[in-house]
Amino acid sequence: MTATVGRAVTRLAVRQVRRGAFIVLTLTVGMSVLVVATYASTIAEGGGAEALAALAGNPAIRTLFGEPAALDTAGGFTVWRTGVVLAVLLSVWGTLVTTRVTRGEEEAGRWDLLLAGRLSRPALLGRHLAVLTAAMVLTGVTLAAALTAAGTPGRGAVVHAAGLTSAGVVAVAVAALAAQVFPTRSGATGAAVAFLGVGLMARMVGDGVTALGWLRWLPPYGPLALLHPYRDDRWAPLIVPALTATALALAALALAGRRDARDGLLAPAAGRPPRLRLLRSLDAFAVRRLLRPLAGWSAAVGTYFLLIGMLAESLTGFLADNPRFADLAAQAGFGGLGTVRGYAATLFALLAVPVGAFTAVRLAALAAAETSGRLTLLHAGPVTRTRLLGAEILTTAAGAAILTTVAAAATWLGTALVGANLPLPAALAGTWNALPVALLSLAAAALAHGRAPHGVVAWGMVPTAGGFLLMVLADSIHAPGWVSALSPYRHLAAVPRTAPDWPALAVMGAVAVAAVTAGLYAYRRRDLRP
Repeated sequence: MTATVGRAVTRLAVRQVRRGAFIVLTLTVGMSVLVVATYASTIAEGGGAEALAALAGNPAIRTLFGEPAALDTAGGFTVWRTGVVLAVLLSVWGTLVTTRVTRGEEEAGRWDLLLAGRLSRPALLGRHLAVLTAAMVLTGVTLAAALTAAGTPGRGAVVHAAGLTSAGVVAVAVAALAAQVFPTRSGATGAAVAFLGVGLMARMVGDGVTALGWLRWLPPYGPLALLHPYRDDRWAPLIVPALTATALALAALALAGRRDARDGLLAPAAGRPPRLRLLRSLDAFAVRRLLRPLAGWSAAVGTYFLLIGMLAESLTGFLADNPRFADLAAQAGFGGLGTVRGYAATLFALLAVPVGAFTAVRLAALAAAETSGRLTLLHAGPVTRTRLLGAEILTTAAGAAILTTVAAAATWLGTALVGANLPLPAALAGTWNALPVALLSLAAAALAHGRAPHGVVAWGMVPTAGGFLLMVLADSIHAPGWVSALSPYRHLAAVPRTAPDWPALAVMGAVAVAAVTAGLYAYRRRDLRP
């Protein structure tokens, strides 16, 4: 009987993650194979690989894009071009889905019947961990097979795929442990994402500063820089993420048996005085819910763009002295890096991705609060759904504006520290230019909240992350112009290097308003989620 129940739980876990796993697998394999297929026409001809190797020797380039290895091969260039991006994609998805199917399901009460049966809490968690780990391994195996079939050496393909798999597995284990410590899904997700952010910063600093190269041993991303696929094909660095994932998973399983159902090890303090600030209106309540997450996101975005600003002088000075390298960087997808304003404009456009993620995660938190029953009293009172969701949307939009301002201030400070010429008004213009794209993510998340509340994050990331991937893919395969025109990034001017494209920004704003209106209407008409 226990074995039958266990198999049923495993099938449930597979059902919960299969759609997202398929999307992540498709993106991982598709991006990698596409870069391999276009390597010969974009880089290999005309000695581009040798010039790129010299370009990548610059500390700023290594910090931003990682240490290069074997750029004279299609596989090595693919690792350099997509390795960090795909590692972040796998690990972030692993974090979000793990906290959703573990802490999120338990917090909503959907694990109560499962835990009332024959399976213990560690056994239930173990089944989900096994499914999520299998999803990461399947992605790695498929990637290795696809890269080998595309013509890259099999050993390098396996090493690269194993590295990406290890990053995803570590993220799953971290999220599972956080789900045992924190009593809410949002708290567990925040802690796990913070771990990933620290790991990414450690790798960036280790890649750029030789004296701090030891930071690259820190998981989940650091050891990937030490593998050198398609050149050295090292296996030893994978021991670190393997041991880390094993230790974290065992700790999660052990802690799962030491706590009560729906509780975390960190329980709110009992007997504390009531905290009544920002509880007098819906708008104030939305602000209260936003403050703590906004502080964490601001710290992460500010730290990253401070580093971006401090690298401006080194990178732009190198490219100004070597215009051939600037041309090759543009062919590799990093155009406009030859001047401080062009460098800032290129990276400011990417700011829409984290800010869009912030907006989607905030509306997903509202959907989770509804599902778990925490909004029942509000819904039972004289408060309309339109008013509730509208307050959350307006507050989240304000938070997105604050994040873009923080990024501008941090970039300006970084450039000022190294003597680069980027005035604060120019930095503000560049970051605010990307805000309409991020608001498209907010609008898509609002529409999903009204029609498909379980898919708020996925749909919310379509305009930002999906739009960026669409633009890169369209450029790589030389797709018709109308294909890349579907991406909002194609209509962003390179601010502060050039003036904003006001008509395009106005169209994005109108689309966002229309989507938000449709989301409010759909939310008012659908049933509440139990």
